[in-house]
Amino acid sequence: MLSAESIVSRNHERGGPFFPILSTLVSALIASTVAACGYQFRVEGAGPTIGGASTVSSQEPPPRLVIRTLLNGSFEPNLETRYTNYLREEFSTGSGAQVVAESEAADLILTGQILSVIVPTLSFSSTATLESRTEVIVLARVEDVRSRKVVWSQVVKGASEFFITPDLQFNRALQNRAVEQAGRFVAADLAARFLLQLETGALTKQASVPAPASR
Repeated sequence: MLSAESIVSRNHERGGPFFPILSTLVSALIASTVAACGYQFRVEGAGPTIGGASTVSSQEPPPRLVIRTLLNGSFEPNLETRYTNYLREEFSTGSGAQVVAESEAADLILTGQILSVIVPTLSFSSTATLESRTEVIVLARVEDVRSRKVVWSQVVKGASEFFITPDLQFNRALQNRAVEQAGRFVAADLAARFLLQLETGALTKQASVPAPASR
């Protein structure tokens, strides 16, 4: 009669099915032993966050901002209303402030001026201009209502290109479109810059700095 050791040895040498079954039983025995000893793999907490730790949102309400109609210091007529509307749209969605009507209570007041609108030539041939660009420069100031101090001031330039065609009327329409596009660029740029100042607390610091004593 063959012993158990002989059976295992012969099955191992012949590649029989007994050896894999024995290995499986041994692995199951080890796993049950580890579980019985209390070893467990457990993940607690929220786990890692992609991009680093989440930032804590500010609990302070957004400042209430009034945007007054810009002054038009350029030679382009009727820009002040359109550019002011662009500012109100961009600041309502991308500045961190709550834009309110001038009749409502506000923390800040934005005033500004369209300083210039120029149309330089970009490319030309020996007989005609081929491409032009509209460049708009706008000055914006923000005043704190309580302290009456200017807490933020910024000059921004926006530009938009357009091609010149043989049709003069169509060229004027293209130029008007470029002026509008440049105004939207200016409004978006000012809103982004204002948001940066607001998030860093620069506006609050400027408002809290006492005015210099008069001599």
